[in-house]
Amino acid sequence: MIAVREQHILRVRFDLPPGHDPDLLEKLRRLIEDVTPRVQILEPDTALADLTGALRFWHRDARGVADLIQLRAIALYGVRSAAAVAPNLLLSAMAAALTPLGKRTVIEGSPEAVDAFLRPRPVRELPGIGSRTAATLAEYGLHTVGDVADVPQLTLQRLLGARAGRTLHERAHGRDTQVVDSTPTPASISAEHAFPRDELDPAEHRRALLALADDLGAGLRASGQIAHGVTCTIRYADQSSTRRSRTLPEATFHTVLLARAVYGVYESLGLQRARVRSIALRADALRPATSATRQLTLDNADDKPLTLEAVADRARARFGHGVLYPAALAVTARTAGARRTGEAG
Repeated sequence: MIAVREQHILRVRFDLPPGHDPDLLEKLRRLIEDVTPRVQILEPDTALADLTGALRFWHRDARGVADLIQLRAIALYGVRSAAAVAPNLLLSAMAAALTPLGKRTVIEGSPEAVDAFLRPRPVRELPGIGSRTAATLAEYGLHTVGDVADVPQLTLQRLLGARAGRTLHERAHGRDTQVVDSTPTPASISAEHAFPRDELDPAEHRRALLALADDLGAGLRASGQIAHGVTCTIRYADQSSTRRSRTLPEATFHTVLLARAVYGVYESLGLQRARVRSIALRADALRPATSATRQLTLDNADDKPLTLEAVADRARARFGHGVLYPAALAVTARTAGARRTGEAG
C-alpha cells in the first residue's frame, strides 16, 4: 500500500491598509515563497500556500509555520492577518472565515478532527450553498453539515439534482480535490460606465452595475477565463472616489454570480444619494476556465439564468453583443459608455 502524505494547506487573509502600495500583495507573496514555493494569490487580500513539504525543513508544525508567516508579515510590512491551516482548500477556507485578525486556526488531518470542526457548522457555511439551497435543506430538517453528511448521496441528489447533490455530499464529508495553483497572477479585465450627468438614483447605479457585470461575464466566457474576485471603483462629482474589492466564494465567469458579488460590494458602501459620475468594475485574478473544479453554486435558483446565459452567448456570437441582455437593462438605453479593456494583473 502506498502511504498518502497528509496535506497542510494554509489560507491567510491580510488586513491591507487603505491606499496601500499596489505591489504590497506581491511582496507578501514573495514573503510566503521564502517559506514554501507553492503559493497562490487570490486578490484582493488572500494567499493560499501548501505547507506540506515545508514543515520538515523549518522543523516546525503547521501552527508554527503559520505563526512564522504572520510574524514576518507584521514585522516587515506592518500587515496583520488571519490564518487557517487544514488538510484541503475547502476546510482551510471555512476555518479562515471564522478566524479573527491576529489569530490562527489549525485543523488536523485525522477524521475525528475534521468531523469535530465540520459537523457542527451551519450548512450555509459550506462553499457554494446559496440561500435557496439552505432553505430547501432546512425544510427536511438538515440544518448542520453533520445533518447533511448523515444523508445518503442519492437522497441529496433527489432533493437538489444529480450534480449538486453529489457535490454537496462530498463537501459535507470534508472532501476536496483542489490544489494550490502557484501560477503567477494573470491579467484582469475591466469595464467602466460614465453617466451622462451626476447620478443620484441608486436604481440607476445598480442598473449600471448589472450592465458592467454582464459585459465582464461575456468577456470572460469569450476568452475562456474565470475570475476569483471583483473590484468596484465609484467616482463622485467632487472628483473623489471609493474602491472596494471582494473575493468571490467560487471563481466564476457567470454574469449572475458576478452581479451578486458586485451588488454586495455596492451595498457595503452605504451610499445615500451620492452624486456618482462613473462606475468601473474589474474582474481580478483571472485563470483559465479549464483549471476550475467548482464554478457553479449549489443553489437551484441559478440554473435558469445560467441556461439563458448560454443561449444569449450564442446569439451574441452570431448577431452582435447588443442583441440580448438582462431585462432590467431594457428600461433605459444600453450603456453605450461601457467599455471593456484589458490591463496588467
